[in-house]
Amino acid sequence: MTIRIRTPQTDADWQAYYQFRWQQLRAPWQQPVGSERDELEQQSHHRMLMDGDRLIGVGRLHQLDDGKAQVRYMAVDRAYQGRQLGARLLTELEQQALALGCSVVVLNARDSAVGFYQRLGYSKQHDAPSQFGIVHYRMQRYLRLPGTDAVWQQRCQQLQQSWHQHIPLSRFMQLEIAAFDGAELRCQAPLEPNINLHGTMFAGSLYSLATLTGWGLLHLQLQALELQADLVLADGSIRYLKPMQAQPEARCSLLSAKGDLTVLKQGRHASQHIRVELLSAGKVVALFEGQYKALLPRRAP
Repeated sequence: MTIRIRTPQTDADWQAYYQFRWQQLRAPWQQPVGSERDELEQQSHHRMLMDGDRLIGVGRLHQLDDGKAQVRYMAVDRAYQGRQLGARLLTELEQQALALGCSVVVLNARDSAVGFYQRLGYSKQHDAPSQFGIVHYRMQRYLRLPGTDAVWQQRCQQLQQSWHQHIPLSRFMQLEIAAFDGAELRCQAPLEPNINLHGTMFAGSLYSLATLTGWGLLHLQLQALELQADLVLADGSIRYLKPMQAQPEARCSLLSAKGDLTVLKQGRHASQHIRVELLSAGKVVALFEGQYKALLPRRAP
């Protein structure tokens, strides 16, 4: 069966949705039916994770008043855990938050789930109220970095100058930052200096364009969070779908960046997985997956 995500619509959908919520999140702690609901149900956005006709996961998002949205009631059937389905469900809710114009998503995570959310880009903020004797922590992630258009423009100019100065290949490629709005970074390089004998973009240039775009998004995040680190690409792979024939561009978003960077404050190296799309005249022709490391700066001897 194809696993998909949808919104509950029929009475049967809602009945199954709340029943699953209760079974997963309340029944194990002897809580009564009805305790799986609250006063915000009508104002919230609900999602069901389905395997054919079988409900295997649920999640809810509601909007707060300060540019934030909160995720609650996340649950995935035990038989389906470990298959990245919780991450897929959470991304769907984050996309809804972006559509609402929210910049930050928050949630209260059980202590056993903190690592899961950190791998998806959430950072621990402070203690949250415990529930059923289980310790919880308030966590959050940015969907759009704090800052203004002027700040982002200045930082992008500095980043591009740094690339051209310290990475000569980027200068020869004529790689430029096309746009950054705090949520999505776009970089471009003209076809002419990167062309191959077939009249399309050289594969090495494509890989370099993707690598630096992901690297740039990581760099801009660290600046916004006021964190210091040395950045390296630890692993990367690219899948070529079609030739790059015109108007080469790469784009990646905070939504695609998975990994908590704030662990640097605890004296630990950080890592982030970033997905970059490569476009030819606006159409996706290649996909890059990069695992980047943010290493604590070396101390001078």
